Amino acid sequence: MKFTKKDIKQIESKDLNLDVVKKQIQIFETGIPYTNISKAATINNGITVLNDTLIEEYISLFEKEKDNKSLLKFVPASGAATRMFKFLFQFVNQYNSNEQSLNSYINRNNLRELSLFMVGMEKFPFYNQVLKLLKSKNIDFKTLPNTEKVWQFARAMLDQDQLNFGNQPKGLLPFHQYKKNHISTAFEEHLYEAALYASSNGLAKLHFTISEDHQNKFKKEFKKIQQDIEQNTGVKFDISFSYQQKSTDTIAVTLNNKPFRDKDGSILFRPSGHGALLKNLNALDADIIFVKNIDNVVVYKYKEEVATYKKILAGILLKLQSKAFEYLHDLDSENITEDNLAAIEHFITEELSIKISDEYRKYTDYYKIEYLHEKLNRPIRICGMVKNEGEPGGGPFWVKDHKSNQSLQIVESAQINLKDPKQEEILKNATHFNPVDLVCGVKNYKGEKFNLENYVDHNAAFITQKTKNGKDLKALELPGLWNGSMAHWNTIFVEVPIITFNPVKTVNDLLKSPHQIKE
Repeated sequence: MKFTKKDIKQIESKDLNLDVVKKQIQIFETGIPYTNISKAATINNGITVLNDTLIEEYISLFEKEKDNKSLLKFVPASGAATRMFKFLFQFVNQYNSNEQSLNSYINRNNLRELSLFMVGMEKFPFYNQVLKLLKSKNIDFKTLPNTEKVWQFARAMLDQDQLNFGNQPKGLLPFHQYKKNHISTAFEEHLYEAALYASSNGLAKLHFTISEDHQNKFKKEFKKIQQDIEQNTGVKFDISFSYQQKSTDTIAVTLNNKPFRDKDGSILFRPSGHGALLKNLNALDADIIFVKNIDNVVVYKYKEEVATYKKILAGILLKLQSKAFEYLHDLDSENITEDNLAAIEHFITEELSIKISDEYRKYTDYYKIEYLHEKLNRPIRICGMVKNEGEPGGGPFWVKDHKSNQSLQIVESAQINLKDPKQEEILKNATHFNPVDLVCGVKNYKGEKFNLENYVDHNAAFITQKTKNGKDLKALELPGLWNGSMAHWNTIFVEVPIITFNPVKTVNDLLKSPHQIKE
């Protein structure tokens, strides 16, 4: 495949090189193998269940150790919130009251979401903000027919010359309405939450990955709320931001695997999904890193319960990491015994859920030590898992690689061959769901940071079909941040309650109990 000098210049301007781009095209040509799930991770078979004794032990351990550790909360934040309002954009752009009634439009387009939005309008945190805007335009909202009300309301939310919510970062949208007319954003809720579990020595550090265009908006919001939050929590905040690096963009191709070109002849490159954020995570330095999505927040009354489970996960991390570090020092010593090896084997299989290779028993002691050292000396993540209640997305599975080695992985349904009845059956039997609730240890037993790029399964990428300018194209997403990008970490799954998972994927999710203030 030939590239012009202009193409090469464009590639280099993105901090990429020709070899990387050619490898990406090769992936499109050869395709990506499906993940081979061998069984769903379930209670006591890959997923740990907590009891009161364990909860007390892990919280106590975390509270005892946290001021000796550097803590950080990592929030993969948002670009524009467009997808939150997808059905409303459709409604505002398509509906014509002269052609059909609102009920007819809703039924014809199966828009149950719009019905729910109408019923719950007054409960949205931005309700009064919208009414104030409409009043400034001399629109008397209360006297409008119901059909006109919902259309004018949605239009005021979405129009670029009005509130323009669809083009705002999700983290800065009005999320929760408190008394005294205080409206909080997801960004603000993350700060309050971090004060409860991600602070040590009176300081909470948070890192948000955002669109570069939005940084000033986030900084302005922090400046506005900083004094109140610090007074309310007694915690100081250190906020930092980074952007998805342009070198993580991937080439788009036609359905024939040729570079897809824009109208001006330039090659189209696209952001490569949340897997691109591994570079951002890799650049951070902390002993314990909490990872949580921007839209997974709750109103204040639920925060203590949510914080409790973050402390539990962190306590589990500290306990397992301490043992792993102790055993790694033992493996480095010259006096290791058969009993030591047996204890390490037991820890690896029973507490880290690592399946030891069948070949291991044939190894000499030298190679056994080498094998165990390699298994232990990895980044570690403790992942909260909630019971599956029909949410789309990834889940916990035992996965078999090409050498028949099994490991615990978070797998998206798009990675599974649903045309294979056995694979589909395993997927159907999954009992739990991944809420992106991770506590990560990214340093080794010598206190050195791991290079997280060394622990990626590059075969766990995604190929998706999109359109641009009315033409079909294929896009490549890098292995997801908590999927293939962490495939070779040591992974522990822990059951946590559903209250820890409250994402706002559509605007109507703000009507759910964890986002509403009860008088």
